[in-house]
Amino acid sequence: MSEASSANRVIARAAGTVLIAFVIGNLVGLLRQILVANAFGTRADMEAFNAANRVSETLFNLVAGGALASAFIPTFTSILTLGEKQRAWKLASAIANLIIVVLISISVLAIIFAPQIVHYVLAPGFASNPEKEALTVQLLRLMLPSAIIFGLSGLVMGILNSNQRFFLPALAPTMYQLGMIFGVVFLSPAMGIYGLAWGVLIGASLHLIIQIPLLLGLSGSYTATFGLHSSDVREVGRLIGPRLLGVAVVQLNFWINTRLASQFEEGSVTGIVIAFALMLMPQAAIAQSIAIAALPTFSAQVAAGKLKEMRSSLAASLRGALVFSLPASFGLILLRTPIVAMLYQRGEFTAHSTELVSWALLWYASGLIGHALVEILSRAFYSLHDTKTPVFVGISAMSLNVFFSYFWSDIFIRIGWLPLGGLALANTLATAIEAVALFIFMQRRLQGIEAKRILVGMLQALVCSSAMVLVIWTWIKASVSYSTWIISLGGLLLGLVVFLAFGYLIGLSEIKNAIGTILRTVRV
Repeated sequence: MSEASSANRVIARAAGTVLIAFVIGNLVGLLRQILVANAFGTRADMEAFNAANRVSETLFNLVAGGALASAFIPTFTSILTLGEKQRAWKLASAIANLIIVVLISISVLAIIFAPQIVHYVLAPGFASNPEKEALTVQLLRLMLPSAIIFGLSGLVMGILNSNQRFFLPALAPTMYQLGMIFGVVFLSPAMGIYGLAWGVLIGASLHLIIQIPLLLGLSGSYTATFGLHSSDVREVGRLIGPRLLGVAVVQLNFWINTRLASQFEEGSVTGIVIAFALMLMPQAAIAQSIAIAALPTFSAQVAAGKLKEMRSSLAASLRGALVFSLPASFGLILLRTPIVAMLYQRGEFTAHSTELVSWALLWYASGLIGHALVEILSRAFYSLHDTKTPVFVGISAMSLNVFFSYFWSDIFIRIGWLPLGGLALANTLATAIEAVALFIFMQRRLQGIEAKRILVGMLQALVCSSAMVLVIWTWIKASVSYSTWIISLGGLLLGLVVFLAFGYLIGLSEIKNAIGTILRTVRV
C-alpha cells in the first residue's frame, strides 16, 4: 500500500468515528429542536431567543471557533510532528490564556451595550414590539458567558484532534444539546424562555467538561504565559488574522439575515434558524466528519513535505463528500415538508410554522453540496498554512451573499413568495460560487487534484441519485393520504436503499466500502 492510501485509510477511519458521534449528536439535536418547537413554536419569545443567541455564536466563531481551529491545528500539529511536545503545550497554554482575556473583555462590552446592539444592529424590526426587544436584550446578556466556555472548549477540541482523538470532541455538541434539553424540559415550565437560555449555559459547560478527562490523559503541562514574543504564537496570529476577517464576513451575513428577517412576518427569524440547522445535519455528518478527520492528516503530510500524498487524500475526501451530499440534498428537497411536519408540527408549532421552515429549507438544501465542498477545501488550505486564499474567496462570496440577500428577498416579495426563502437562496448561490473558486485555486496550488477521479465519482453519484429521486417522487405521490411519519420515514428508507443498491451495482467505491462496513458491523 502507498503512503497516500495509508493516509486515506486513516482519514476514513477517523471520519467514521466522527460520523458516529455526529449521528448521535444529530439525533439528540433533533430531539432538542422538537422539544423547543413544541414549547415555543415560532412565537415572539422564540424569535427573541434566536436573535440574542446570534451574538454569543458570533463571539465564539470569531475568537475560538472555526477561526482558531484553522490556525491552531496546523501549527500545533506541525510542532508535534517534529517531536517537540513541551513546545506544543506551551503554545496551547498561551492561546488558552489569550482566549480567556479576549472573550471576557468583549463579553463585558457586549453586556454593557446590549440595548444598542439589539436596537440598531441585530434586530431593528423588533423596535415595534418593545417587550420583544427588551426580552432579546435580557437573553443576550444571560447567554454571553457561554461564548467564553465555548472558546476554551474549542481549543481543547483542537488539541485532541491534533493528537488523533476524535470521538469525544465530536460528541461534545451532543452534550450541548442535552443541556438545552434539560433547560426546555425542566426549567422552561417555570421560567419560560429563560429556562432555555440557562440550558445554553449548562450545555456549554457540558461541552467542555466531557473533553477534560481525555485532555488530562495527554499528560500535557500548563504554562502561565501569553507567549506574545513566541514565534509559534505569532504564527497562529498570522494565520488567524485573515481567517478572523473571513469568519467576521460570514457572521455579518447571519446578522444581516436576522436583521432582514426581523422585519418580515413573525416567525421568519426562527424559520431560517431551524431550516439552516436542518440543512447542516447531513452536512455535518457527511462533510464535517470528513473535514475534521482530514485536517490533522493534511497538516502532517504538509509538514513532512508529502504534497503528492496530500493531493490524493484531498481528492478522496472531496469525492466522498460529493458522493454522499448529492443524494442528501435531493432527498431533503423532496421530503422537506413532511419531514418538518413530522419533527415539529405540534404544540406551539403550527401548520404555518411548517410552511415557513420548509420553504426556507427548499433553498438551503439546494446549497448542501456547496457547503460540503467548502468545508473540506478550506481545511486543505489551512493545512498548507494558507488562510489568505480561502478568506479572500470567502469575503468575495459572502459580500455577494449580502447583495443577494437584499436582492432575492425583495424579488420574492414582489412575486408574492415568502421573503425568507430569498435569504436562503442567497446563501446557496454565494456558497456555490465560493466552492467553485476554492476548487480552482487549490487545483492550481497543487498542480491538479485528480479532477477526473472526482468527476467520475460525481457522475456515478448523479446516476444513483436520479434513480433515488424517481422512487421518492413516486412514493410521495402514492402516499399523499398517509401520515407525515409514513411519508417521511418511508421516503427516507426507500431513497437510501435505492441509492445504495444502484451505487453497489455500478461499482461506486464509496458505496461498496460503506456497505462492507455496515455488513461487518452487523456480523459483529
